[in-house]
Amino acid sequence: MEQHNETLLSTLDLFVSYDHTPVLRGLSLEVRRGEIVALVGPNGAGKTTLLETIMGVHRPVSGSVVFEGVDITGSPVDRTVREGITLAPGGRGVFVTMSVMDNLLLGAHQDVQGADKKLARVFRAFPVLGERKKQLAGALSGGERQMLAIARALMSSPRLILVDEPSIGLAPAMVNAIFALLVTLNREGYSILLSEQNAYRALNCAHRAYVLETGRVVREGSAADLLEDPAVREAYLGV
Repeated sequence: MEQHNETLLSTLDLFVSYDHTPVLRGLSLEVRRGEIVALVGPNGAGKTTLLETIMGVHRPVSGSVVFEGVDITGSPVDRTVREGITLAPGGRGVFVTMSVMDNLLLGAHQDVQGADKKLARVFRAFPVLGERKKQLAGALSGGERQMLAIARALMSSPRLILVDEPSIGLAPAMVNAIFALLVTLNREGYSILLSEQNAYRALNCAHRAYVLETGRVVREGSAADLLEDPAVREAYLGV
């Protein structure tokens, strides 16, 4: 697999609490340019909190988030998006009472002048969204909503896409389609930090991975090595 060496994003010793309850406990990781990096672990491990902290939704108690050499710790979400990071949230995260087109345009609000070219590219990648662009997002299937969430994220022209639990509630065929899409986007140059409970699928599409438990990294390495790690296989792969 291709080697990636340039650090794009790093978190250093992040501590995050909700109502004085620790959620992230000294979490450090990095994403290199051109990688898919997977975060695997059980519910409550801190995966979503980590992505939201990177975006600026949560301000850490201590620690830092650095993107392309710039400290963006605690930056407002809109600034984080302008810097080149975007989030495709879990649970689809689309605005169901808005049309598909309006959802997509919302993703381009930082650069509306370039929206037409971005829309054309998105509709090439997601033909079903082009066919249903006038429909309400609430009329889409779960898998189509997940595609819309990812497509909306692409409208901000990111260099790093944070993808949170894309397989939840989807039929196996749609899960296959979503993960194939992530691999395609990565080949097109997008770096991806992927949070996913389905460890097998995540590790099979990623270059590297971190295993999180109770807000800490308990294992890290190449995805291929973690797939063969006996502890990971027993805890997360059911073998």
